[in-house]
Amino acid sequence: MLCGEAVMVLILDAQAVRAVLSMKDCIDIVEKAFAELALSNVVMPLRSTMRMARHDGVSLYMPAYVGGQIEALACKIVTVYKSNPAKFNLPTILGTVLVQNPRTGAVECIMNGGIVTAMRTGAVSGVAAKYLARKNSKIVGLFGAGTQARTQLEAISEVVQVEECLVYDTSPDAARKLANDMSSRLAIKVAAVSYKPVDVDIILTATTATSPILDGSKLKEGTFISGVGSHAPDSRELDTETIKKSKLVVDQRSACLAEAGDILIPIKEGAISADHIYAELGELILKKKDGRTDEKEITLFKSVGLAVQDAATAELVYERASTAGIGVQVAL
Repeated sequence: MLCGEAVMVLILDAQAVRAVLSMKDCIDIVEKAFAELALSNVVMPLRSTMRMARHDGVSLYMPAYVGGQIEALACKIVTVYKSNPAKFNLPTILGTVLVQNPRTGAVECIMNGGIVTAMRTGAVSGVAAKYLARKNSKIVGLFGAGTQARTQLEAISEVVQVEECLVYDTSPDAARKLANDMSSRLAIKVAAVSYKPVDVDIILTATTATSPILDGSKLKEGTFISGVGSHAPDSRELDTETIKKSKLVVDQRSACLAEAGDILIPIKEGAISADHIYAELGELILKKKDGRTDEKEITLFKSVGLAVQDAATAELVYERASTAGIGVQVAL
């Protein structure tokens, strides 16, 4: 290819991404990606953050190269602009993923990042549940009723025989809507509740809370918890007691020790040290460490979200869409 020659780029909107990406396949590719991360086959800088105070906005850049069996190179750009809905009739959060050819560096695909983010974040909780939830888990307590809460429940339902889900949200209307939608979609009993559901087998937290929504003193033996909502050093969904009494597994130590307030705040309090982190998820996948070892221990997976998930998932979407002839090709 000569300098200046046009490169063909595939454009995929949200509908196109959704058409080729199932949760089952997303769980599979995310599990493989975390295995490659544990094998040191991933190049992944910590996400870069730029704040635009003038516009009350934040822009995050998340690049990753996944080697090994996957071979993916991508960068996700996520923006959070709180005034978007009121001022511009746009979502608060916008995401776009650029998929590159790892051999040439050329951008091959630009896709909607919202669906990729929701699916891969749900998928990682599904992967964690395979190793940390009790096999006979049946009842789920879901905190949050947004898009991410939906994919969390969808993913858990892929790996556990869920019979009932209790949904709690600060907006009762949102909780009822999720319950109606997901009960028919997943063919399980989903009910909106006015209390925080902790007497359950699995707890999923996918909220925008900045202070604890979970009371660790009320947790029952054998509970598996997945916390994915908070990813800032001064914010948390889980209280100190929850962290202290749990076997703590993280997506990546360095990322969580830089960004996860759920862990950093208890460390600052002196309640735990960094050594309280038992393992990274990839270590469980590669069987370097055991997951759940008995029916009584409380297990906790904390994720701040990693670019390796986006890169692997986006590469899968690109391959599937290309094969199916989905999307629009443009010359750049």
